[in-house]
Amino acid sequence: MSFINYSSREINCKIVYYGPGLCGKTTNLQYIYSKTNPEAKGKMISLETGTERTLLFDFLPISLGEIRGFKTRFHLFTVPGQVFYDASRKLILKGVDGVVFVADSQVERLDANIESLESLENNLREHGEDLEKIPFVIQYNKRDLPTAVDLSYLEEVFNPRGVQSFEAVAPTGQGVFDTLKAVAKQVLVELKRGDRHRAP
Repeated sequence: MSFINYSSREINCKIVYYGPGLCGKTTNLQYIYSKTNPEAKGKMISLETGTERTLLFDFLPISLGEIRGFKTRFHLFTVPGQVFYDASRKLILKGVDGVVFVADSQVERLDANIESLESLENNLREHGEDLEKIPFVIQYNKRDLPTAVDLSYLEEVFNPRGVQSFEAVAPTGQGVFDTLKAVAKQVLVELKRGDRHRAP
């Protein structure tokens, strides 16, 4: 749920990148951060959690314009991928405005993707949220690898609702900004409707 900072005239929105361990969530954020105007972004923070880490930073995309005289600042987060960090993942989802599910396209990671998507739905439910009612896009990462599963099969398994989805190779940037723009656009549509924000 976005919040409004009246002193800076900004609406702050939270987008969480969710997915199994080593699927490319961190690589997505690092690529976005490296290509974002230094004057428009905050510092990237990395919270180490043993074998995984949580990354976060905020930025103000100039091109998206204003809503009722307020600029929109996006805060991007990744969650730890491993199952035993479920409490951290749940905490990071609190107050989320939009979710990107990053699926690892490799055949040997299908079960991990399924488990991660189920955990996303469960954790959102615990916050009183429904994945079908919040801005949500899917990114199929690692499309360049020889063990990548056919896209039509991935869509059948992970996207029965037909939400926006993108093929990606995160280290090269392929599909990275397409994914971000799609979820950001959905968040802005929700904001303009006016049902998902709070004052600080």
